[in-house]
Amino acid sequence: MPQSFSANLDPAVRFGDRLIASDQFHALFKDGMDLVGAAAAYLDGEGRRQAQALPRPAALAYAVESMRLTTRLMQIASWLLLQRAVNEGELTRAEAASDKRRIRLSRQDAAAEEAALRDLPRDLCELVEASLRVQARIRRLDVMLHEDARPAGVAELRGPVASQLAALEAAFRPAGR
Repeated sequence: MPQSFSANLDPAVRFGDRLIASDQFHALFKDGMDLVGAAAAYLDGEGRRQAQALPRPAALAYAVESMRLTTRLMQIASWLLLQRAVNEGELTRAEAASDKRRIRLSRQDAAAEEAALRDLPRDLCELVEASLRVQARIRRLDVMLHEDARPAGVAELRGPVASQLAALEAAFRPAGR
């Protein structure tokens, strides 16, 4: 008896895993880590000098935005290093998923009022904008990785009845599945 067509197919290709191992990821890794280095150099050097010359409200906004920038970049660096460790076989995807729970990739807009932001040094504003762009790229990639991690045929449920639908699906699932 001949095998069915579906029995000859390879398992599904995990797009997120392929993307993480691609040249695009390596470029993102370089961009992210270069941004971390550039921000550190700026905040420890020219940024410190620029902040001292700011009026009090702008100096406060500078302090808040530089702390938010630093936090965002540390989260970006953590995520990038975690994915690289998976690529290099230092961690399994499951170990990385466990460690990733501590990394917050939520989008942050500027915390300071718009008037105070206008008084901030352009260099700081450019670093903030660049960090938000890199973070957005990472967040999209992270979503792809999580979608790939779901079992085949399981769609992400959203909305107020999601838990009831999941319970119904579980109740009618054949035993052993």
